[in-house]
Amino acid sequence: MIVAQGRLAGTTLLRGAELVAAPWKNGGGVTREVTAYPPGASLDAFLWRVSIADVAQAGPFSRFEGIDRTLVLLSGAGMLLDEANGPTHALTQALDMAHFAGETAIDARLVDGATRDFNLMVRRGAAKGEVEVWRGDAEGAGRAEQLHELSADVVLLFCATGSLEVTLGDAAAVTLATDDTLRIDAPQALTCKLGGAGALLAIRLHYA
Repeated sequence: MIVAQGRLAGTTLLRGAELVAAPWKNGGGVTREVTAYPPGASLDAFLWRVSIADVAQAGPFSRFEGIDRTLVLLSGAGMLLDEANGPTHALTQALDMAHFAGETAIDARLVDGATRDFNLMVRRGAAKGEVEVWRGDAEGAGRAEQLHELSADVVLLFCATGSLEVTLGDAAAVTLATDDTLRIDAPQALTCKLGGAGALLAIRLHYA
């Protein structure tokens, strides 16, 4: 990858303040799409999709046949996700994470009021997604500067809390505020340095 005007070519900065709200597929809440592939794909045609959802009331989740889902609690007291004839996923602390099939019937119960959640959806058999939580060097006393290596078809770095400085290779640092995302297309053994006070979700997407 080459550096263009201080930022690596193949990177896109997506500001959370510019995301557009839209109703859920089942009308039970509001979602803000961060990015998806192919661009502009409908809810029935995407290969992968990343979004933020505001959940104000209990109720059933939208069903997505053939989709693998990862849900991460961003803020609020949390929720309990009851699978029909299956387990209950408890998300009660910030950055708690749940994985489940999109076609599964799930009812959500709010612990104490509204929540905000991060949602990754990947079409099964066409791609795979991995989600990790990374924390900045100021998150704890004595925490060293965080170094990571990126290799994937697409990497998304979503700032879940705080403000973080992300440095890719030898390029200039990019500041991410809460709900901002840095998208990196086709990184191969790309060094990523993370600093600041906060936490981000690192999503690696691999095409089948």
